[in-house]
Amino acid sequence: MKRPAAAGAAAAGGNGPAKAALRRHWRQRRAALLLEAHAPLQQQAAAALAPWLDRPQRLGLYWPLRGEADLRPLQALGPASLALPAVWPEAGPEAGPTVRSEAGTAGGGDAELHYVAWNPGAPLLPDHCGIPAPQGPSLRPSALGLLLVPALAFDRCGYRLGSGGGWYDRLRQHQAWRAVPAVIVAPYGCLVEALPADPWDIPFDGWLSERGLEWLQPVE
Repeated sequence: MKRPAAAGAAAAGGNGPAKAALRRHWRQRRAALLLEAHAPLQQQAAAALAPWLDRPQRLGLYWPLRGEADLRPLQALGPASLALPAVWPEAGPEAGPTVRSEAGTAGGGDAELHYVAWNPGAPLLPDHCGIPAPQGPSLRPSALGLLLVPALAFDRCGYRLGSGGGWYDRLRQHQAWRAVPAVIVAPYGCLVEALPADPWDIPFDGWLSERGLEWLQPVE
């Protein structure tokens, strides 16, 4: 999967400085909000996502970094088809991880985000960003029914402020991945009226917070 040109332009300008300042602010703010929001957010996730766990397609989770809501307890709801993201260089997992930044991203390099089937209890290895990831072949977009993606902040149009790696932006530049419903995960206090958006930013379909799952448009 090659990086689309529009997404690759992210490092060249756009709203980079403004977003960097926002990341510094919201990294601290989200951590403070999550102290109270985490338990109810997990409860809302279990209630809202239970129907998705019964579907044949996999539910795309994420391995939580510091300050991100931990949705791994969803695996306790019963046998389910789950997947985790993994960022690998074009050479594949055998190329090994690189050193990640504080934000959990690795700068530069020809690497791409993939989703890999996750069987809880199976061994995980650090990916290109140093984040635990399962080993196995990349899943096709049609194998995923819903993607859950953490955010530092988000706005009412569904735009997300991430950690700055651009992995999800580049993934969702591809039409097949954009067709997979994708939901932001963050405390409700991280919702703002509007975030600076660049041409390569793609809005999400809704968000999951301690107030529940809210869709911006109907999703089957």
